Amino acid sequence: MAKYFRTKTFFSGRTGKKCGWLRKCARFLCKWLGRGLAVVVLLTALFRVVPIPFSAYMLQQKLGHWFSADFSYELHYDWVALDNISWQMQLAVIAAEDQRFDQHFGLDFAAIQSALDHNARSNRTRGASTISQQTAKNLYLWHGQSWLRKGIEVPTTLMLELLWDKRRILQVYLNIAEFGDGIFGVEAAAQHYFNKSAARLNANEAALLAAVLPNPILYRVDKPSGAVLRKQQWIMQQMNALGGRAFLQKLE
Repeated sequence: MAKYFRTKTFFSGRTGKKCGWLRKCARFLCKWLGRGLAVVVLLTALFRVVPIPFSAYMLQQKLGHWFSADFSYELHYDWVALDNISWQMQLAVIAAEDQRFDQHFGLDFAAIQSALDHNARSNRTRGASTISQQTAKNLYLWHGQSWLRKGIEVPTTLMLELLWDKRRILQVYLNIAEFGDGIFGVEAAAQHYFNKSAARLNANEAALLAAVLPNPILYRVDKPSGAVLRKQQWIMQQMNALGGRAFLQKLE
């Protein structure tokens, strides 16, 4: 009998040590997650008024090329005010990516349901990310499909919507979106592809830039495929259907 109790006590001690180790790990993880969240909140509050020097995706791209021993990679990025981006460019990305941008609070549940229905019927997957979600992903997160990233993306998106207005979200999106290999933001894209500033982009040029989003490596501005040209024409039609420049007044 004494032997039985000694054995039971031995295993209870091991279990207690294991639980203690797990509790320490949980506390450590919660502490660093809390600190990380605080940093992101502070940065988001700061970025409400301060130009953004670079995004997480820019850093990911730069480091990825370095680790691949590709030291020739150049990153082109010029921050501009929203008033220095043509209204056609502003409207083009809304027409292409998120036509309910003025109505939702970061997540477009109607678009999500539509995408789920489409994906259930088709072999081609269609996403439902809003401009707010893409901004959160480009600014703070990494690219690639994973439930972890999606799980972090949702609260980050809601935080952007809470701390920024729609015009600021649109401005940041247009400034940090990738429009080609190493080309970030509409100012760098306008200079690279059209030799002009983003303020002077016309509807045709704006629609072409928007047509390669959100995958400007597969779809190219300088060598547009038939699919890109068809999407460009569709975007221009949608810009008119949205009401043209008057639509942007809803964001003010």
